[in-house]
Amino acid sequence: MNKKVRILLTLALSTSILATGCGSTRDQAGSEKTFTYGTMAYGPAMENVGTNPHDTYVGWSTLRYGIGETLFRFTENMQLEPWLARDYEQLDDYTVKIRLKDNITFSNGKKVTGQAVKACLDDLLEKNDRAPEDLKIDSITADDDSITIKSKEKVPALLNYLSDPYGCIIDVEAGEHDHIVVGTGPYLPVSVSDTEIILKKNENYWGDVKPKMDKIIVKSIPDGDTLTMAMQNGEFDAVQGLPYASLSLFQGKDTYKISQTDTSRVYQIAFNYRTPALQDLRVRKAIAMAIDKENFTKVLLHGQGTPAAGPFPAALPFGGTAVKAAPYDLDGARALLKEAGYEDTDGDGYVDKDGKDLELRYLTYTSRQELPLLAESAQDSLKKIGIKLDINATDNYKPFRKNGEFDLYANAIVTAPTGDPEYYFTTHLLKASPYNFGCYQSDKMEALEEQLRNTYGAENRAKIAIQMEQLALDDCAYIYAAHLRMSFVMRKGVEGFTAHPSDYYEIRPELDKE
Repeated sequence: MNKKVRILLTLALSTSILATGCGSTRDQAGSEKTFTYGTMAYGPAMENVGTNPHDTYVGWSTLRYGIGETLFRFTENMQLEPWLARDYEQLDDYTVKIRLKDNITFSNGKKVTGQAVKACLDDLLEKNDRAPEDLKIDSITADDDSITIKSKEKVPALLNYLSDPYGCIIDVEAGEHDHIVVGTGPYLPVSVSDTEIILKKNENYWGDVKPKMDKIIVKSIPDGDTLTMAMQNGEFDAVQGLPYASLSLFQGKDTYKISQTDTSRVYQIAFNYRTPALQDLRVRKAIAMAIDKENFTKVLLHGQGTPAAGPFPAALPFGGTAVKAAPYDLDGARALLKEAGYEDTDGDGYVDKDGKDLELRYLTYTSRQELPLLAESAQDSLKKIGIKLDINATDNYKPFRKNGEFDLYANAIVTAPTGDPEYYFTTHLLKASPYNFGCYQSDKMEALEEQLRNTYGAENRAKIAIQMEQLALDDCAYIYAAHLRMSFVMRKGVEGFTAHPSDYYEIRPELDKE
C-alpha cells in the first residue's frame, strides 16, 4: 500500500469515528460529564471482549475499565494490599481465611457477602481455563463476612493469583446479559460490543472516593495512525497504544500530558519443538544470537522499551540481569549453523542442508503494534545468517497456532501480572501449560516448578524462579526481545489517569477532567 493511499484510508477511518459521535470529548448532555478513551488493547484478538472475568482474558477489561475489583490489588511497587478484603489469616500451609470489608456492595446495591464471593469463585473455577490450575482450590466455605479457602496442595502465591483479573468479584446470581455482568467497581457497563464499551457512574460505589465521571466511552481503535489523528483532532480525552513514532507529537506540548511506566509485558518468540530443524539446540541458539534486541528497542520502538534478557524486567527481584541470555553475535550464530550442518552450498544467500534451504514460518498478529515490527526485525536479522523467514502476521492467527502451522511464534504477554514469577512458568513452560504452544518439555523444569509451588517467602521463590528462567534460556525455549514501556497520552485537564506497572487499573474513581 503506498503512502498516499494509507493516508486517505486513515483520514476515512478518523472521519468515521467522528461521525459516530462516540469520540467527542464534549459532554453529550448539558450536565453529563463524559470521558472518552481510545485504546488498541481491547478487541477479539486479545480475547478480552466483554465484561465477564471468567471468560478467557475478559477479566482484563473488567478490571481495566473500572467494572470489577479483586480481593487484593497491587501497589505501584507490585506489592499486595487488601482491596475488597479487609485482611487475611494463613491458618496452615493449605488454608487461608479472608475477611471482607463490611461496606462492599455490588453495582446493583446488593451487599457483597462471603457467600457471594464463594459463588463467584466457584463459577470461576468451573468456567475459566487458567484459574483451576493456578489456585488448586479443594474447597471454599463462607460466612457472612469471610471465606475460607482450602487448597489441594501448597499454594504460596494464592493471594497473588486471586489478584489476577479473573479474580474480579461479580454477582453471579445476577447473571450475564448482553456481555454485561454486575461488579463492584466505580463504573458499570450499559453497552458492550467487539469495538466499544460504554459505562456509567456506579451510584452505589462503596469506596471512599466516588466516581467523578458520569459516562465513560472506551473505544477500540486497531490502527495506530487513526488513533494518533483522532487524539490530535480532539476526539478522545486519552489514548493508549499510540505508535512509538507518534509519541513525539505529544511530548513537551502544553495541551497534553503523558504517563509512562515500565511493565512486565514482554515480546517473546517461541520455538516450535515439533519442527525437525528446531529440535537441534544449535539451530535454536543461532537464531537467538542473531536477534538484534538493541536495534529493535532503540530504532523500531523509538526507545520506548528495554532489551530483555529473560521474561521478567529488571524492576522485579527475579528479573533483568539476574539471568543471562545468548549474546547478539552473528559470527557465532553462523558458526553454530555450520556445526549443525547448514551451509550455503548454492550461493543463493541462504544456508541449506541435504539440498534444502533453512526456511522457517514465523507466525504473529498485528493487533499489538510492536509485533509486526519485531517480525520485520527478525526477518532482517536472520537473513544475515542465511535463514529465510516467511512471515504470517494476521489477527486470524489462532487456527495456525492451534494446528502447529508455525516454526516461530511471536506474541506479547504480561509475565508477572500477579507480582509473582510462578504465573509465567505454569502458563508457558510446563508440559501441561495452556500456552506452551511450542511444546517445550523439560523434566528439570517440571521438578523446579514443583519446588516453587511448595516454597513460601518472596526471596526463596525468587531464587528458584531465576533457575527456571536460566533453564528456559539455556534450552532456547523462547527468545525474549524486549519489555514494554507503556504510555498513556491525555489532554492537559485530565487527572487521576496513570499508567500502572501491572497493566491494570486504568479507569479509577479518581479519574477526572476539567
